[in-house]
Amino acid sequence: MNDLSNYRKSYEKSELLETNIPEDPINLFHRWFHEVTEFGGVDEVNAMTVATIGLDGFPKSRVVLLKKYDENGFIFYTNYNSEKGKAILQNPHVCLSFFWHSMERQVIIKGIAEKTAENISDNYFASRPDGSKLGAIVSNQSEVIPDRTFLENQLHALEKETQGKEILRPKNWGGFLIRPVEMEFWQGRPNRLHDRIRYALQDDFNWSIDRLAP
Repeated sequence: MNDLSNYRKSYEKSELLETNIPEDPINLFHRWFHEVTEFGGVDEVNAMTVATIGLDGFPKSRVVLLKKYDENGFIFYTNYNSEKGKAILQNPHVCLSFFWHSMERQVIIKGIAEKTAENISDNYFASRPDGSKLGAIVSNQSEVIPDRTFLENQLHALEKETQGKEILRPKNWGGFLIRPVEMEFWQGRPNRLHDRIRYALQDDFNWSIDRLAP
C-alpha cells in the first residue's frame, strides 16, 4: 500500500470573508477567474470537471473546457451522443468544479443543464479551426473503435471530401448551458480551517449566503 498520509500543505495565500464578497456569486466567480488568469500561473484557467449521473446509475466526472459564462450560467460544448451528453439529456442535474491549486481555491457549482440555442452552437462551431471541426464530425465520441488508424483514416477521408467547402456543425454536437442553483467557494486557510462560502438560489434573482464549516 502506498501511504500518502505525509502529503500535507499549509494553505496561506488568501482569505474569503463575508465582508468582502458580492451578493451575486457570478460576480465573485468573475473576480476569482480574473485573479487566477492574471496571477495564478495556470495554463488552462477554464478547465473544469463536469460530474454527471450516467445511464448505468454511476456518477462520472471528466475535465472539459468552459467556453463562456455570464449571469445565465456556464457553457461548454460536446457531442450530444457521447456518454456525458446522453447522461445530461436523461438527468440534467450536474456538478461543475474548478480547482486552481496555485491560488488555493476551488469552486463547486450545482446546476441544471439545457442545450444552448442552435445559433449559439453554430456560431461557436464556426469559430473553431477546421481541424477541430472535422475531429468533432468523425469522432463518434465514447463509442468503441478498433484502433487509432481507423479514426485517422476517417479524418483523412473527410478532409478530402470537404476540401474547399464550408464545414457545418453536425446536429449531434453543440453546447450545454448550466444554470447554477448553488455555488460554493473554497479558499484554503492555515490549520485546515478553510473558508467555505455557499450561495444558494432562492428565486430568480436572490441568493442566500452561508458559511460552512471546513
